[in-house]
Amino acid sequence: TVSEVDFSFAVERLDGRRYTFNRGVSTLQTSYESASTSKLVSAVIILRLVEQGYLNLTERPQDRINTWPIVSSDPLYNMTLAQLLSFTSGLTASPPCVDARNVNFETCVINIANSSAGNGRIPGQQFFYSNPHLQVAGLMAIKARGVATWQDVFAEFKTQTGLFATAAYDLPSASNPRLAGGMHWTGEEYFSFLRALKNGVLLNAASMSQLLTDHTAAASITYSPIVAGLGEDWHYGFGLWHECQNSTFNCAAATRISSPGAYGAYPFWDKSKGYFGILARQGSVGTFTNGIAIERSVRPQVEQWVACQ
Repeated sequence: TVSEVDFSFAVERLDGRRYTFNRGVSTLQTSYESASTSKLVSAVIILRLVEQGYLNLTERPQDRINTWPIVSSDPLYNMTLAQLLSFTSGLTASPPCVDARNVNFETCVINIANSSAGNGRIPGQQFFYSNPHLQVAGLMAIKARGVATWQDVFAEFKTQTGLFATAAYDLPSASNPRLAGGMHWTGEEYFSFLRALKNGVLLNAASMSQLLTDHTAAASITYSPIVAGLGEDWHYGFGLWHECQNSTFNCAAATRISSPGAYGAYPFWDKSKGYFGILARQGSVGTFTNGIAIERSVRPQVEQWVACQ
């Protein structure tokens, strides 16, 4: 059994050289619950559908979801797919169905809409880190692709890319997957995903630019676990954080990006210094800062190795 202190750590630099370290019984072949590391995966999958012409970032939920209940007099009526991917849609309520196994995915999305309707939020103005944004975006993707479930969307992604062969969106269940935190993956699978992303295999230049843009530069931060847990002000792109080790964001966007999870897993890409990696870990819920702390404790040595020719 993987313990609180077990983890696997792997980094790769631009020349393809890789360093891997395992602690305890963990390896890169261990299956982990993703928590929020799945946000980046979900965002990339949806951006690929935009690339392929099935979706547009300016589309609104009601353009794809016939049963969407938010009316035109509500400011939330104007939320776009881009705002859903950047968590600036204005949705704030996360009803219990998001974490329920025996619930219909589409029914839950409609519940999400009804739970936030009338909250007075104007899309694009506030960043609120929570699960519902990606549930709505995921249903838009399902409808646009003309398939029955998110499992169909993910299966197509697997076939097209060869990635995540054994991974699954299965939490809280396969029929009601939580796109913002419901995967199982191995560290090796996520590492391969990061490599493909870094190498430009998954997204074209326009989509990559969208992914890496700071989409919260003009938004106020209403809720951020990074502020609460680290006291740092990170910004957000599509499914990823723009890191900044300061209490006020004063960093260049897309210098170092990451998608940490609540159990302490920490996938990252340091674009400025030319390496990427993952700390694969499944500690207690809410220990995401522990994973970041582990990586930061060895970062000076890692970057010395990266710089060594």
